[in-house]
Amino acid sequence: MRPILLKGHERSITVVKYNYDGDLLFTASKDHVPSMWRSENGERIGTFNGHKGTIWDLDPDRFSTRLLTASADATVNLWNCETGEVLHTFIHHGPVRGVAWADGCQMFATISDPFVDHNAQISIYDAPFGEVDFGGPRLEIDLPKMPDGKLVKPTNVAWLNCNEALFVTFDNGAIRLYDPENGDEIEEFFAHEKKINRVSFNQEKTLFITSSADFTAKLFDVVDLKHLKTYKTDRPVNDAVISETKDHILLGGGQEAMSVTTTAGKVGKFETRFFHMVYEEEFGCVKGHFGPINALGINPNGLNYASGAEDGYVRLHFFDKSYLEMRDPVPEALQPGEDGYEEEQKSLEE
Repeated sequence: MRPILLKGHERSITVVKYNYDGDLLFTASKDHVPSMWRSENGERIGTFNGHKGTIWDLDPDRFSTRLLTASADATVNLWNCETGEVLHTFIHHGPVRGVAWADGCQMFATISDPFVDHNAQISIYDAPFGEVDFGGPRLEIDLPKMPDGKLVKPTNVAWLNCNEALFVTFDNGAIRLYDPENGDEIEEFFAHEKKINRVSFNQEKTLFITSSADFTAKLFDVVDLKHLKTYKTDRPVNDAVISETKDHILLGGGQEAMSVTTTAGKVGKFETRFFHMVYEEEFGCVKGHFGPINALGINPNGLNYASGAEDGYVRLHFFDKSYLEMRDPVPEALQPGEDGYEEEQKSLEE
């Protein structure tokens, strides 16, 4: 596998994301300056200068004309991707953890942390294309403390297909769906025992995968929120992505960042791990980083993937011909008398 080292950030990487077409790669870190790169050769096109805090999340629109960035300086900036200028700054009450365009890219949602007297909030803003004068949030959903007095912080936000619901994950392992029209909570369920670090969808938004500090990543069906598969590791999982061209899952993580300096690279296990989506088996790993992997992104065309880590580097990996032409093994049919044979026959009859 041929990696290109992208040296564009001074501090640890927080997010890497491909655009819809896969020709551009957007990266952000704790150094306040998001960058845009060509995914085919790793050439940096430009930077977006204007924030004064860590960039926790970003999201380019469907046609890569506008970019949203969520920052710890309690603002969300709307950028022109071509010129790098700020079109508008949306001010929040606390550090902004996540941002996501709605289908159609005429509005977007943000999640912000609690700060002083303000609770954590989910906000929805209108941002029609060509608009110059933007107003305040169209809808604000307050996230008060739990009955036991604990603060629950949102960690990720996304829109479901046709903007039917807002999808929000939390640091207690919960996932909630909200009605984007009136802010009512539609559903809540617990996917993990610990914090959900990241959630990512496939491009059609039929599947999503959650990455958690409980050492697992879980695959779910978007329509009925049914749990399908679990991918177990021996370290916290910081990010996981679904391949668009193969039945593969990529997992990134590693030991806690605070204890990295006392650990050798081999022991910390700072590699990207490849799992088969259906069989839940790990079949490979890619090493290279000197710190836990914080962010992963895979190109929609399936030719390369990017990983960003605590060491401040983004590694752009191009898959070998052997991987691209590899066929996934098909398990042999169970024989009479083997464990699971009767159950398999019953499921086939049904």
